Amino acid sequence: QVQLVESGGGLVQPGKSLTLSCDASGSDFSALFVAWYRQFPGKERSIIASITTTTKLYYDNSMKGRSIISRDNAKNTVYLRIDNLQPEDTAVYYCNAQILGNGTNYWGKGTLVTVSS
Repeated sequence: QVQLVESGGGLVQPGKSLTLSCDASGSDFSALFVAWYRQFPGKERSIIASITTTTKLYYDNSMKGRSIISRDNAKNTVYLRIDNLQPEDTAVYYCNAQILGNGTNYWGKGTLVTVSS
């Protein structure tokens, strides 16, 4: 019902910034709660940022002060900009969505961010 496609990952140097995108289809985008997760090797996937249908924002402590999550309902896209990337940020970043009033979780396939000089 809901399809999510992440993009924007790749190799970046420490201290640089990047913006990840999550394109959604198959649902009324304005009714989607959207979150970004990331997963380190051997670790559980954890939430790092989210944005509600009314643009209420949440950031994990690792993202506070250096990340901005935003949504463009006209483009059916949620963005996550991360500044000052460090090697420890290397992970697979996933887009997650829920339909307002429905607890079913939808996931993208993830996009790999590698921070290295």
